[in-house]
Parts: sequence; structure tokens; C-alpha cells
Amino acid sequence: MDGRLRIAIFSDSALPILNGVSISIDSLITELRNQGHSVHLFTARHPKAKKSDPNTHRFRAIETPWTKGYPLAFPPFYRMLLKFRWHDFDVIHTHTPFTIGFVGMRWAESHGIPIVATYHTLYDRYVHYIPYFPRRYLRFKLAKHTNFYYNSVDHVITPSDAALKWLRRHSVTTPATVIPTAALPRRFFDRSELRLELGIPPDQKVLLYVGRLAKEKNMSTLFEMAAIAFQQDPSLRLWLVGDGPYRAECVRMARGLGIGDRVRFVGFVPRAEVDQYYAAADLFVFCSITETQGLVVQEAMTYGLPAVAILGGGASEGIADGVNGFAVKNDANTFADQVVRVMQDESLLVKLSDGANRESRSAGSESMCDRVVDVYRQVISLKGITNQKELVVV
Repeated sequence: MDGRLRIAIFSDSALPILNGVSISIDSLITELRNQGHSVHLFTARHPKAKKSDPNTHRFRAIETPWTKGYPLAFPPFYRMLLKFRWHDFDVIHTHTPFTIGFVGMRWAESHGIPIVATYHTLYDRYVHYIPYFPRRYLRFKLAKHTNFYYNSVDHVITPSDAALKWLRRHSVTTPATVIPTAALPRRFFDRSELRLELGIPPDQKVLLYVGRLAKEKNMSTLFEMAAIAFQQDPSLRLWLVGDGPYRAECVRMARGLGIGDRVRFVGFVPRAEVDQYYAAADLFVFCSITETQGLVVQEAMTYGLPAVAILGGGASEGIADGVNGFAVKNDANTFADQVVRVMQDESLLVKLSDGANRESRSAGSESMCDRVVDVYRQVISLKGITNQKELVVV
């Protein structure tokens, strides 16, 4: 099948919510439209959402005390169903397995439309955000739901081998393809002017973390690493771009370790402004072991920023040791030793920066989009064959 596809994307999380899922959706939609495909996004209403895209349809949603910043869609959905039926979609692509993702799955079933689902997140690592229920019970229910949902679609896309292995451990047998999410194209900055604007003295070296400040992100190891590294190299500073429910605890840890004067909590930054921090920093540091990919690592490399990251999950899969960074075990001393080694060896830092630039050029959004479209065409073709067989049987 050739030509322009009509694609419906369903997700409980989308911009202006800022996380890996929303950024990957935005990157995919942008490139799909650049290639001439028609894309409609079905997601939840958000108070900060701009009504500038006529192809974005937002379900009624409510924010609860334990989902602050993440409005939840609620039924009835029949008005949105009418909007959905105005378009003759070729394929549905869901990015979350919850309310809106579930709606997408059911509408795919009822309308005979092929469906692809991307598994972005190790959801059972986030059960501590749900109050009143025992965590063991919640993990069990999430495992059952993961198995049901991803075995109910035609094809699964995962951003890393780690995510695919996690699905297979949940007995998901649906055909799957690993397609890493591409970072957005690089913007160009004058690094010297940028560092001056951000108040970074020439003799300081900035270790950069970008992401939510959350318990599951393994933040304690990051701060323990920084405390050890600062003792070995007084020119180092740690900047954290992002916000989250663990910020107060992170501030407490920095103070308790005696490094509060060398840690900067930048806070929430709009997506369009994050790039300047990548361009101004010297090394990217990442500590989470619950990521399926760690898109921020790829974004950092777009700016030639090498990374030292903790092994585990999918965040470290894009790192080739000695080429564009290093992946280390989850130990603050080992983490610190590698960071200091890179920052004190100018020739090694330049080599890793060159490697990061090469890696980012070979994993662009156009290549990612081509692979996703190949999956779409595959499931559309298989659905057509299945429908023909059913007609013959009848």
C-alpha cells in the first residue's frame, strides 16, 4: 500500500504535559505530517493546551489530587466518537494503555481498523503514586492489564530491547518491533554567549540532568555521585532541569550532603527552551533505571553532549562505552569516578562529543518515522488479508 495514510493517535499523555511520551508523540506527528500523512491526535483536555491544531481532539478530563498535572479523561465518550467517525482512518496508534488508549483499542475493534500500540513506560514502577491500595496488588493488576492490552492489538512498538523484554516477561506474544524514539532536530546556539547568559563562569563545568524529580528516578544516587565528584574536582556543578513531586526531598539531600551551593535547581522549563541547557552543559548525567528508553539522553547527544548513565532499563542502550559516553553500574562511587575521569581528560571529552554528534545524526526523526510507517502498512495489509478470509468463510 502506497500513498498518504490517515492516522489516529490516542494517548492519555500529550503536550503540554512534558514527559518522554508526549515528546515522542510530538516528534512522530511532526514527521508524519512532514511526509504528507494526515494525523489526528485524541488526548485529554489540559488547562494549558493551546487550541491551535484543528486535528487535535481533547476528551473531557479532570485532575485528581494524586494525578496533578495529568488530567484523566472520563466518560461518556459518544460526542468524541462522532468526531472520530467523520474520518475514515487507515490505522490507529495508541501510546498509553489506560482510559484514552483503551478507547482507541475498543474503537479499532468496533470499526475494523488495524491498531498499533507503543509501550513507553514500565508502569509498575510508578504504583507508589496511587494511594490506598497495597503496592503488590497494584503491580499484579498492572501486569494483568499489560498482558491483556498489548495482546489485544495487532502490533507493538517498543523504544528499546529492555522494554520488549519486559513485555515478553508479561507473556505478551503480539508481534513487536523495536524503534527508538528520535530526538527533535538540533537548534544552533553560540555556546559562549549562551553560557554567559545562563551565568556559567568559564572555569566551571556543568553536569546536566534533565527529567522529572521523582522517587523512581534514583535521585539519591545522582546526589551521592555529585558529592563524591565535587570533592575530586571543585570546578564541577550539577544543574537539574525539571520539576516533580520529589523536589523538596532532592533539595534536602543536596543540603544534607553539603553540596547545596554547587547544585542548581532550574525547575520546570518549557520544551522549546530545554535545548539551550543541552548546548551550554559539559556532560549529561542520568541515573534512572526505570526508563524504557531515556529520550533525554538522545536529546543531549543531538548537541554533542556525551552521557554517563546508570545501567538498567533502556536509557543506557544508546550509549556505546568510549564512543559517546559510558554506562556504569548503579553505584555512586563508580558513577563519580567515571564522571571525573571524563571531565578531567579533555581529549576523551572531545572524542565522546564527536561520537555523540555522529550517533544523533544516524538516528534522526525521518528514519524513525519511516520505520513506524512500515509497521502501519504491514498491519493494514495483514488486516486486509484477514478480512478477505473472513468474507470467504461467511
